[in-house]
Amino acid sequence: MLLAVDLVTRYDELSDRVYALYEVEAYDEALEVLRTESTGLEPWRAELAQVEACLLAVRGDADEALRVLREASADGAWWAPEVLADDDDLEALRGRPEFEELLAVSGSRAADDVVPALVDVPDRPRGVVVALHGAGQTAAHARADWSAVLDHGYALVCVESSRRMSPMYRTWPDRAQAAADIARALVGLPDLDGPVLAAGFSAGGRAALDWALTATPAPVSGVLALAPALRELPDAAANPLSPATIWIGTGDDLREVVDEKAAALTAFGCTIAPIPGLGHAFPDRFGELLADVL
Repeated sequence: MLLAVDLVTRYDELSDRVYALYEVEAYDEALEVLRTESTGLEPWRAELAQVEACLLAVRGDADEALRVLREASADGAWWAPEVLADDDDLEALRGRPEFEELLAVSGSRAADDVVPALVDVPDRPRGVVVALHGAGQTAAHARADWSAVLDHGYALVCVESSRRMSPMYRTWPDRAQAAADIARALVGLPDLDGPVLAAGFSAGGRAALDWALTATPAPVSGVLALAPALRELPDAAANPLSPATIWIGTGDDLREVVDEKAAALTAFGCTIAPIPGLGHAFPDRFGELLADVL
């Protein structure tokens, strides 16, 4: 589905505002913003309904939360069952027959799909950066966030995950599926010389590190990861990596996870570069950080 850039921007900005209010437990204000500013964002019906249901449930209105989800489902919305079943905010709905029925209907509708990679090639490229988007994002987000590599002479290939957790929410939960998505993008590349670097943000940063460290589906020369949402790491790197840089904001909720795994990451040859004051986002002047390593 092709969507106007301004529509995607509206959805992203609304999501950011609502999440910021959720973080400070301003649930009523978040609900008001969500309900008054979501007109015209119908493609995100499922995602917005889930957020609304979570806000209602955490303020103690489980019945209304269930009503919102069932109404969205009646309109055709769906979620991978584990998305709702494992959401702590929706704990009060677990075990209710209507909720279990909702999960079953959702599971019958859930479907993954393959999206072609976005490829940008500068004049006389000296390498390739393959960028993986964060959870809930798309290849178009990665293109915007990593476009500075073009200024440094690198081609940019932005891969979109085929795994959909809801109609508009893609992420990288499965290593094998991520590797298959990356492999398809690599097969479709024009003939380009120079090193191939894996890159990614958040969940995409984790997938990029998995790819670089395991050399699956193919070896890479280096890895660039911003705020990787790390899980289990391999025992060893498949081959030396250079550059191998991990940026993490000092205000990022994922900093603790990165700090916990710092010894292993350093042993793989990775440099961990804290960014003062940054939360879970791309920093301003990201191009300058890229210039230091490319």
